[in-house]
Amino acid sequence: MPEMRAKMRVSKVDKQYAGQEMLTFHAVGPNKSYPEDGTDENNTFAKFTPSATLSLTVVNPVLLGKFNEGEEYYLDFTKVAPAA
Repeated sequence: MPEMRAKMRVSKVDKQYAGQEMLTFHAVGPNKSYPEDGTDENNTFAKFTPSATLSLTVVNPVLLGKFNEGEEYYLDFTKVAPAA
């Protein structure tokens, strides 16, 4: 089970070279006003993770072109057990 979950939005897809993309993600935040009752899920994530940036270089041919600007993804953090 993840120890922490973040919700990230693809903010940029940079096709730098053939067979390679640089993906940039930012923590979700308001594109519009949130409902006053706080029921919007992005409002909850933005409250507890107001700022985050992640960049990934993708070279796996199966994943190229699969991520698009504006899409949102959950990012789960699960601690890895120490090697024996």
